[in-house]
Amino acid sequence: MTSFAVVGSGWRAEMFWRLAAGLPDVECLGAVVRTPRELPVPVFTSLDDVRPDFLVTAVPWAANPDVIAEAVERGIPVLAETPPAPDADGLAELWRRTGSSGLVQVAEQYLLVPAHAARLAAVRAGVIGEPSQVQVSSTHMYHAISMIRGFLGAGRGPVTVRASRTTAPLVDPLTRAGWTDDPEPKPATTTIATIDFGDGHSGLYDFTDNQWHNQLRFRRIVVRGSHGELRDDEVVRLAEPRTILRTPLVRRQTGYDLDLDDFDTDTISLGDRVLFRNPFPGRRWNDEEIAIATLLRKMAEWVRGDGPPPYPLADGAHDHLIALAVEESADTDQKVTVSAPPWR
Repeated sequence: MTSFAVVGSGWRAEMFWRLAAGLPDVECLGAVVRTPRELPVPVFTSLDDVRPDFLVTAVPWAANPDVIAEAVERGIPVLAETPPAPDADGLAELWRRTGSSGLVQVAEQYLLVPAHAARLAAVRAGVIGEPSQVQVSSTHMYHAISMIRGFLGAGRGPVTVRASRTTAPLVDPLTRAGWTDDPEPKPATTTIATIDFGDGHSGLYDFTDNQWHNQLRFRRIVVRGSHGELRDDEVVRLAEPRTILRTPLVRRQTGYDLDLDDFDTDTISLGDRVLFRNPFPGRRWNDEEIAIATLLRKMAEWVRGDGPPPYPLADGAHDHLIALAVEESADTDQKVTVSAPPWR
């Protein structure tokens, strides 16, 4: 059994301890908080009071670097919520304080979400050839950059960013708190950026305010390759000379119609190729829960020496540095170049 404690008590912290309760090999010892309060897990007011195998930080952006550094000083591996530091200077300072320890991972879960994991498996299997461009209109900042870099297989080198913003009316029927019951359009800002990684590799970033929750905006992902293209849940590819095929990615979901098994995700496949298989059958977790539980398990395996690092600090820091460049370019209406960072 591998144990962890979570620093924080908000909705993200709650997800970690709740999902750990469904994992047979990972245990949450409790939450570290400044002020004692009633929680569903044991409460500690200091890291001196608990000795986990690793620590999860789920605190505000500004507090994250010091919490991470304190854990590293104590020799505790850390899974840090995104982003690991709020700005470019903070990222560089965090790397100076903790980078050489090799103890810090980042809780970047998007490529572990079942649909994205299946798409990534298809791309890495060479179904569309060599990927050259990724377009993401789904989530914001570092998460979207992680997806773009992951599908491209891009490293942590220099990039050039060009971004702009527009504002237009949009009804916002849902937020994290639930239905708004407000039918009136409000100004919503869309940020669009092109990201040039060099060597013919590029990304397109497209995000509208509250796009995570607003179901009036489709989520879109396109991966363009040398032999075809993946668009959302469909692939077009050159199978052989004079043979172009279009094949859907198909999710097998149990519990529908006369399928009397519990409602659950089973597999996602492309033709006869299974791209994703739910590692937690019977839990009936949604996609985000599957991704976070997978991340927790990967972190535990890494801490035990049984698996690779799930998402090193260098990658999480690079994602956020590029995301900050997108915001800067949109703010200034100027091209922004990200030079080689210290973690390269």
